Amino acid sequence: MQKTLFIIIRSMEKVKTLIIGSGPAGYTAAIYAGRANLRPVLYSGMQPGGQLTTTTIVENFPGFHDGIDANQLMMEMRQQAEAYGADVRDGSIVKTDLSKRPFHIEDERGNVIEADTLIIATGASAKYLGLPDEEKYRGQGVSACATCDGFFYRKRVVAVVGGGDTACEEAMYLSGLAKKVYMIVRKPYLRAAEIMRKRVTEKDNIEILYNTNTLGLYGENGVEGAHLVRFKGEENEEKYDVAIDGFFLAIGHTPNTELFKGQLDLDDHGFILTKPKSTATSVEGVYAAGDVADPTYRQGVVAAATGAMAAIEVDRFLQKQ
Repeated sequence: MQKTLFIIIRSMEKVKTLIIGSGPAGYTAAIYAGRANLRPVLYSGMQPGGQLTTTTIVENFPGFHDGIDANQLMMEMRQQAEAYGADVRDGSIVKTDLSKRPFHIEDERGNVIEADTLIIATGASAKYLGLPDEEKYRGQGVSACATCDGFFYRKRVVAVVGGGDTACEEAMYLSGLAKKVYMIVRKPYLRAAEIMRKRVTEKDNIEILYNTNTLGLYGENGVEGAHLVRFKGEENEEKYDVAIDGFFLAIGHTPNTELFKGQLDLDDHGFILTKPKSTATSVEGVYAAGDVADPTYRQGVVAAATGAMAAIEVDRFLQKQ
């Protein structure tokens, strides 16, 4: 019996600058790198446009006094990057070897890229409770960024899930906009620093619901309320509903750094560590921009700024070689 031999041909290419990620950081890096004639290659990843596309209207990005649709903003950035020579590709990077330059990078199709420099802009993913309703109402009352979306809830009632510093900060921010802020805290106490605990407990329009879990959300044309349970699984368990217009997750973010563990220096939470006043990482020729290296601000405009920084640093690095 004759056997058929299949040969898989995979491509190998060399590039000056490879960018992984396509949010504000990745696209801005591509714009700057393209204008510097570095002919960057950008892989957009599993979520083209990044985490920003999970919201609807962006009102705090400079240049759009009436706001702009998040997906439109990302598409404009992509087209601008392509106009300056960036090769923007749909697809993901699945393997990286940063042990020596040029770096060996492999995409999901098995194609190998030898990159002289690398800009990591893979972002961070907000943690969710895992409720089906979170996906159902995403962009219709569910948000993981109070600074991004809080403006839409002026004089309305919102809830913040979480009991740490981030949750307290989000609640305080929203309390300056919303009529009422519930904090849904599954523990009988706040894990936040003492100063943050003091601020939220003394704020008149913040009500903390301790020992409480969220069971689901409800509403016809968006979030209208939350199904809650107090003392879940205990004898005195109590289920009840609260009427809210917005549901904000503040239980942390997970940086998308799985590809780089053991190769780059990361902090205790997995964010990429960069040098002071720089986007340079612990590996020469590798730079990190946006939320993947930013556990503090997590804003589109900040991500874009660090994308520009990374591309400028890459250009200067290559010129010295």
